[in-house]
Amino acid sequence: MSDARHEGGCLCGAVRYSVAWPLMQAVTCSCVNCQKQSGAPLSLVGVTGRDDLHLTGELKTYVDTAQSGNAVRRLFCPTCGSPVLTDTDAAEDAGIIFIKGGTLDDAAALTPSAHCWTRSAHEWLQFPEGDTVMQMQEGL
Repeated sequence: MSDARHEGGCLCGAVRYSVAWPLMQAVTCSCVNCQKQSGAPLSLVGVTGRDDLHLTGELKTYVDTAQSGNAVRRLFCPTCGSPVLTDTDAAEDAGIIFIKGGTLDDAAALTPSAHCWTRSAHEWLQFPEGDTVMQMQEGL
């Protein structure tokens, strides 16, 4: 991995982070809970090593139950409400964490190659040919 880093943060700027770049992977999730939490048809997340993320500011945590039945910790800015990180027990065990793609200062640099919970995706949403498309969750 290179020494390059990208930065990001919440809408109000109270939470900021830098992360090693490139990220391990970019993934979208179309599960109903991610749709509700993001306010969008899907959530874009970047996967990074926990040790590769440097965070300043305080986050509040909401513990959600995913369609898989697993606990999902959704970390957000308590001031502006921006979702910043997503975490799970499996991700913690694997030494990774998920960054909400829209919080990157240069979000255009994050291109997803895998899409999970597509069985909940809006009918009009199409995924690029060649990408990994999973009806449900696989892995983390």
